[in-house]
Amino acid sequence: MLNDNKKSFFGRLSARIGDAIMMHPKVDEEFLEELEEILITSDIGMDTTMKIVEKLREEIKINNITKPEVVKMRLGKIIAALIDKKEAQKLTETTPLVILMIGINGGGKTTSIGKLSNRLKNQGLKVMLAAADTFRAAAAEQLCVWGDRVGINVIRHQEGADPASVIYDAIQSAKAKNMDVLICDTAGRLQNKKNLMDELNKMNKVISREWPEAARENLLVLDATTGKNAVSQVKEFGGVADITGIILTKLDGTAKGGIVITIADEFDMPVKFIGVGEGIDDLKVFDPKEFAEGIFNE
Repeated sequence: MLNDNKKSFFGRLSARIGDAIMMHPKVDEEFLEELEEILITSDIGMDTTMKIVEKLREEIKINNITKPEVVKMRLGKIIAALIDKKEAQKLTETTPLVILMIGINGGGKTTSIGKLSNRLKNQGLKVMLAAADTFRAAAAEQLCVWGDRVGINVIRHQEGADPASVIYDAIQSAKAKNMDVLICDTAGRLQNKKNLMDELNKMNKVISREWPEAARENLLVLDATTGKNAVSQVKEFGGVADITGIILTKLDGTAKGGIVITIADEFDMPVKFIGVGEGIDDLKVFDPKEFAEGIFNE
């Protein structure tokens, strides 16, 4: 079920499409142009919108569609197919698993780590956290608050310590205690891109050397309310890490949400989880079909 926050986004977009249908009793060029504008202003990028509308035009022509209501239904199916990345959509079930959490400060990374660790623990997995964001003041303390809340251990060093050394110690502890999952916080910003790349490279080398048998996930945390700015973050972090999936946070009444579609299309990247509220259980597995139906069947 979609919660009220998600419904507020879906409801607005669905209402706008509904208004367009009422204004246009038949499928014509003016109706299609209005659909384009609605999609673009919902944070769906220009290129992705053009791809969606081109596919829609093909279906209208092939199937001789004349009713706008049918166009709305076909539009939902086109978008669902565009954002569905099949098996890549799922977090790997292979253990032991090391998850590097990547993203800028303020995007909801620490909160997402807490929610994800709670989710995995509730699945019966043994989870440990590594506070490898040693550059931001109070980052380790914030992670420890979540560790206490969920009831799992957090490996931390002093502020300013070498992040790779935190990862090293966390791996040794996780192996000794037969942990299933190690989730590692990382710095959201350093002095420049090279510093960030160097730190992530060091952490990756430590993981590969010390726990070569572990499965890997590099999850990029993005704030849905930043809209198109999230695209630039995918490009930046994608240049320094092999991102395996997205966690989209703050997908509530203030977010347009179309950025999900843009990211999935432009980068062929799966959105694995969405944050839909402040509660510890408000991290949901992303379901492409439900997402599309939520937009067009609200």
